[in-house]
Formats: sequence, C-alpha cells, structure tokens
Amino acid sequence: MRIISGKARGTKLYTLEGMNTRPTLDRVKESLFNIIQKDIQDAKILDLFSGCGAIGIELLSRGAKRAVLCDNSKDAINIIKKNVQKTHFENIAEIYNCDFKNLIKKLENQKFDIIYIDPPYATDYIKESIENIIKYNLVDENTLIIIETDDETRILKQMEKMDVEITDKRKYGRATIIFLKYIKH
Repeated sequence: MRIISGKARGTKLYTLEGMNTRPTLDRVKESLFNIIQKDIQDAKILDLFSGCGAIGIELLSRGAKRAVLCDNSKDAINIIKKNVQKTHFENIAEIYNCDFKNLIKKLENQKFDIIYIDPPYATDYIKESIENIIKYNLVDENTLIIIETDDETRILKQMEKMDVEITDKRKYGRATIIFLKYIKH
C-alpha cells in the first residue's frame, strides 16, 4: 500500500498482518480522493477506525492541516506511528489508542472538516459514531462525513432518523462509500 498523491506520494506504508483490518482498496481510495479533492486543503480530519492510517495520512499528504487518527488496536497504533514517522507528519497527526466513543467525547466541541468512518463490518459502529459526533458537537453544516460499509441497506436504514443527509453514494465491488452532511435543526 502506497500514498497515491501529494507531499508523501509514493511512500510505501506498513500494513497490519492478519484479517483484523481490511485496507481500503487503491481504486476505492483513488476515486474517493478525486471526489473530495476540493475539500482537503487545510482541512481538519478525523479518521475514527484508522487501521494502518492510510486514509488519514493520504489526506495529510494532499494538504490537510491536521489529522486525528484513532484505533482501538495496539498493533494498529504501532503501525500508524511508524507510517506517520515515515511520511514525516508527526507534527500534524494526533494518534489515539482508544475506543472511538471515548475519543469522540474527549474531542467535544472540536469541529472537523472531514470525518472518515470505516469500522469493522457487521457492527453498529457507524450508527454509534454518527450519533456521538453529533451529540459531542464535532460537526457543522460544512463537515463532510464519509462512511465505508459492505451493508449499504442496513446502514441507510439506521440513518433514516438521524440528522444527516446523503449527498453521494458510490459502490465498488463489496464496499459502498456514502457521503453525508449534518443537518442542523
């Protein structure tokens, strides 16, 4: 896995061994970054289920101002730290080894421009993440929330009564990327 574009372009990233994480496919990442390119410059990023950190680091490489990377796995955090050092983004990346709900609560009232949510499939973590980022005031009407799932129907059903609006949706094989905006009431 490599950084596709920007300051750290071509840097080969360390990845986690085993089946506990599922890296976002390069074609999905390339398409995703083409879609959001105009939103990245100087953005504050929250990458909730970071895995090896590839999404957050790619956003930093493309001009994001700051990225908060979170994973509950100590192994993932060790890989993220190595990748952040390798790409020289230590001064603009914050790394947290904790449960996503604890981090969201800790970040209360800090606004993010882009929030990327790609939790383990077959969990309710997307629903819980969105509920908590709204509850703890991490979003405003300009925040772009991006989720990755393999169960589009279930996730869309969970979001029906939430204060979010789907602005775009793309399917790539098994994965679906859903773009959301917060709707303030």
